[in-house]
Amino acid sequence: MMHTAVGWHVELEFTEDERHTRAAAMVRLPDGTEVRAHGHASRHRADSRQPRVGEEVAGARALNELAMQLLTKAHGEIDDASGRISHPIHV
Repeated sequence: MMHTAVGWHVELEFTEDERHTRAAAMVRLPDGTEVRAHGHASRHRADSRQPRVGEEVAGARALNELAMQLLTKAHGEIDDASGRISHPIHV
């Protein structure tokens, strides 16, 4: 059995101000398709400033949205190829 290695390039970029962190995620698939998503985190004014935590929350939310978009894309391709409706399982 032959195995082929495939890689995806994922980028995350962050913008921050005193109370908000925004993340932009993008994955570039081998066929050149790009899928993009965004995430957001807000710091409560009583919390100490921890930029890394804001990045983790906003980044996780962006990656979660990216994952959902990829599932939707994959199921659309399954449906187009099979002529039937597939049912994504959301975890």
